[in-house]
Amino acid sequence: MTTLLFRDDAYLRSCTGTVTALTDEGGIVLDQTVFYPTSGGQPGDSGTLSWTGGGLDVATAVKGQGDEVVLLPAEPAALPPVGQTVTQTINWDRRHRLMRVHTALHLLSVVIPLPVSGGSIAADKGRLDFDMPEAPQDKTQLQDDLNRLIACNMDVTDEWITDAELDAAPDLVKTMSVQPPRGSGKIRLVRIGVGSETADLQPCGGTHVSNTSEIGTVRIGKIEKKGRQNRRVYLHLE
Repeated sequence: MTTLLFRDDAYLRSCTGTVTALTDEGGIVLDQTVFYPTSGGQPGDSGTLSWTGGGLDVATAVKGQGDEVVLLPAEPAALPPVGQTVTQTINWDRRHRLMRVHTALHLLSVVIPLPVSGGSIAADKGRLDFDMPEAPQDKTQLQDDLNRLIACNMDVTDEWITDAELDAAPDLVKTMSVQPPRGSGKIRLVRIGVGSETADLQPCGGTHVSNTSEIGTVRIGKIEKKGRQNRRVYLHLE
């Protein structure tokens, strides 16, 4: 099991860790990590590992067996041995841009209150696929509504509920294609806003900014037809 430090503090950029395993594919498993592994449409973090007498670049992080996170080197290199203490540092600028896009996509699902059938996040843009037979008539109005919501400077927090509590509130799940992970007995929710001023509340395991003011201005890009019932809406950081 890898302790997921990014879940408690998405702003933690560097920490130490101990190598607990090396995979047959050349990946590195640590006892704790700041690297977010690819999941939920959000790509894994890149960065570096360093230790006494060595170091390497990390191309990405992926989920391993059980609750393990596997760090994948950018190119073949000498790996730290099991038991070695390493310093891990993420590419912070890239991570923060991913956080900005991810939080903006949550708000996009507010201004387009329709079921989400897919999504993807990149460092400069993201997109959501909606169960939407017809494209929005006024893309400019949609963009203005989204930027007004972002400009409300809402806090972004997380909280936990049980599987049973989620079953009792199925409307919290907006995604049709990806269901929240179950089995641990608890599910993480991300809340944008506070109390009666909450703009969005939904299950999510990804990293987010702490306040919507960090997102900045966004632009709605292409809106593509993807099948009879689906429209793909692109969002860009300005």
